[in-house]
Amino acid sequence: MFEFGTDGPRLIVAAVDGSDTSLRAGAYAAGLARRQNSRIVLVYVHQTSGALSAAVPGAAALAMETSASIVGEIRQDILIHGPRLGIDVSLVERRGSPYHEIASLAEELHADALVVGASMQAGHRIVGSLATHLVRSAHCPVIVVP
Repeated sequence: MFEFGTDGPRLIVAAVDGSDTSLRAGAYAAGLARRQNSRIVLVYVHQTSGALSAAVPGAAALAMETSASIVGEIRQDILIHGPRLGIDVSLVERRGSPYHEIASLAEELHADALVVGASMQAGHRIVGSLATHLVRSAHCPVIVVP
């Protein structure tokens, strides 16, 4: 952890992907940042095309269009709600594995806290979720929002 001389986090990284839990994580991070006078960096990871995208014609284009739409909505929310709440918030877009990109960004920025939404997929209870992997390996406290 890279926090020196403060009572709370100076820099919060929050992962958002448009899901309900990630939007709640972003809202939680915004409230924490407002109370602690912290800066937020939201991270959106565009996942690379998988086998399904290659097998289904037009799937990759649809996935890219959907990602662009979600990012546009997030940017609009930042423009509206950041100044209203008095918080310094920015958005970073990455491509690749969500786990790797989120963990790397938090480490690169020396984040004092990482906020992610809990997975809603049943299979993640067995295999493990993104949040679980981040809790085990991140170099800063990880807050998992249900």
